[in-house]
Amino acid sequence: MSLHSSGMSISQTKFESSPTKDIQIQYRQIVVYNSHHPFSQITATKLTFLPSIQFSSIIRLGFSDLTKMIVFEKIKIWVLLICLVSQLGYGYYLPGSYPHKYVVGDQLSVKVNSLTSIETEIPYSYYSLPFCKPQEGVKDSAENLGELLMGDRIENSPYKFKMQTNETEIFLCQTKPLSTEEFKLLTSRIDEMYQVNVILDNLPAIRYTKRDNFLVRWTGYPLGVKIQDTYYVFNHLKFTVLVHKYEETNVASVMGTGDANEVIPVDKPGSDIPGYMVVGFEVTPCSFQHNAESLKNLKMYGKYPSKISCETTTVTMGVKENQPVAFTYEVEFVESDIKWPSRWDAYLKMEGAKVHWFSILNSLMVITFLAGIVLVIFLRTVRRDLTHYEELDKEAQAQMNEELSGWKLVVSDVFRVPDCPALLCVMVGDGVQILGMAVVTILFAALGFMSPASRGTLLTGMLFFYMILGILAGYVAVRMWRTIFSGDHKGWVSVCWKVACFFPGIAFLILFVLNFLLWGSHSTGAIPFSLFVILILLWFCISVPLTLVGGYFGAKAPHIEYPVRTNQIPREIPAQKYPSWLLVLGAGTLPFGTLFIELFFIMSSIWMGRVYYVFGFLFIVLILLVVVCAEVSLVLTYMHLCVEDYKWWWKSFFASGSVALYIFLYSINYLVFDLKSLSGPVSATLYLGYSLFMVLAIMLATGTVGFLSSFWFVHYLFSSVKLD
Repeated sequence: MSLHSSGMSISQTKFESSPTKDIQIQYRQIVVYNSHHPFSQITATKLTFLPSIQFSSIIRLGFSDLTKMIVFEKIKIWVLLICLVSQLGYGYYLPGSYPHKYVVGDQLSVKVNSLTSIETEIPYSYYSLPFCKPQEGVKDSAENLGELLMGDRIENSPYKFKMQTNETEIFLCQTKPLSTEEFKLLTSRIDEMYQVNVILDNLPAIRYTKRDNFLVRWTGYPLGVKIQDTYYVFNHLKFTVLVHKYEETNVASVMGTGDANEVIPVDKPGSDIPGYMVVGFEVTPCSFQHNAESLKNLKMYGKYPSKISCETTTVTMGVKENQPVAFTYEVEFVESDIKWPSRWDAYLKMEGAKVHWFSILNSLMVITFLAGIVLVIFLRTVRRDLTHYEELDKEAQAQMNEELSGWKLVVSDVFRVPDCPALLCVMVGDGVQILGMAVVTILFAALGFMSPASRGTLLTGMLFFYMILGILAGYVAVRMWRTIFSGDHKGWVSVCWKVACFFPGIAFLILFVLNFLLWGSHSTGAIPFSLFVILILLWFCISVPLTLVGGYFGAKAPHIEYPVRTNQIPREIPAQKYPSWLLVLGAGTLPFGTLFIELFFIMSSIWMGRVYYVFGFLFIVLILLVVVCAEVSLVLTYMHLCVEDYKWWWKSFFASGSVALYIFLYSINYLVFDLKSLSGPVSATLYLGYSLFMVLAIMLATGTVGFLSSFWFVHYLFSSVKLD
């Protein structure tokens, strides 16, 4: 059995027993894989060894047992695969498209994305500054919903290469003399540390710099630099394109009929022509003062007559008012050992793996501590009290009820209708929807289905899963509504509409206000009006109907029966030594402790322009966060019941949901100490607005986990009490 590094491979294992030929064919077909698809390599590797392990025992089994074994082996394969993905915390890269083959001399076109800055967090169009424009005019690339929401504006550029053709001193253009407005705009963008982002074959350009004997990677290059009150622009670019020889896919068709298997290679026209794949794209910016006389008769893509030395340590092209700026470039092609599936490794290298593992270990310690408390509550306190209570006869129970204290006294009030029941059901429904979206999205990203090669897919996937899970939100909210009112389904349609409009409505309000700020700044981050219309149509044409469908099923489903009856007259809650809400707010520190380390990496990815792709770690942290939120809320609910406080509904929600408060405070801390360079009230308002949106979503998701776990606990606790 062999698996080659390129082309296709099939199993060569021979099976001599005729009753199992169908199994033989099935395994042989599974092993065929495409070497350019890393995920299929892993799958094939896991599959190929199965026949040799289990085949001797398969022969002795009947076909019913044989079918069960095949299903069991497939389940084991997927379990092994998921464990492999989570083992290192990496998200495997599944390319959005197959390698593009370029023959020597084929034209390569460079594209440009929005100008970005970590100082302002406001993106601008590349052509908002006086740069050279392509001869065919500026054209927008097709962008998906996620790209538009992220502020990406990918356009064509005048930079053009020919595969495996090194060129130097290529003249692009000379701008008109800079007007006062253009000079002020260019210098202000340099002050604000704006970066130019260029893309070749879907790869962003990487820039390498040395710092303290370390090689630091950056995406994009700066517009220019300011030295002693003089502004210099980087007007000459040295591009390095890493290429790898195109490895023709040895496509094979495996046909299994009767006793024979035939491998038929499929020939493609032109497959014998050598070609190359782009596997890396690097840029080195330089500032070079061109000779004005040498530029007079030059046209675009002409050769500058003098040698241009690209030195990163010196700058010479100063920006002056009423003076033009000339742009040139050079390109060098270098053959590399990097293969197509590994070309994104330079962007996705996981740094600080020990820190991620420390975060997980820290979370596990918190979970173990809380699990011990929960275990004590269940095994020692609750079980002991229930056993003692049930062993008494009726007269003793009646006498004991007069002397009881704690949670047993609120048995007739524990399921009393809470304050604002509709709002509680709405928030729980939205929380289930957000939590489900987060789990599914992060799981898909950890498995590699949302690669950075496909820009905007992460955000697009989040929107898609959120809309689809509206059916779950409506179901949970309406069923909880009917449970609270003992099966009465009256008003379920109103609850569904509130679920469908509560969180999206707040999100639209926040985005609309922030969009006004971006529109006023003429930023590409501003959502176009047409996109707003599309989002509203998606909201009311997909999300709302699905929520109503879920609510319909929730209204038809049987409500959860309360194990005890509720008295008409509410019991008076004894005076507490300390405010119960103080304990609720303090409970959020434990869930925050499980995620604050990972939160730093996420915040750095969003606001510092770094690539975050350790979704395996993030998925583990999410699961740990759910467990901690459930345990914290359960413990606090039991503590409140022990002091005869039966108003546990909202407190259980905010016991775990209060983690959002600490995340917001951490966001302010990050703004003050890590984003010290963030300039202007507009940038700070944008940051706080997006942080508020994120915190609201986290509060709904974590609060829902706490409430549902407490509801289950209270129902279980009082269903164990026997009352006449």
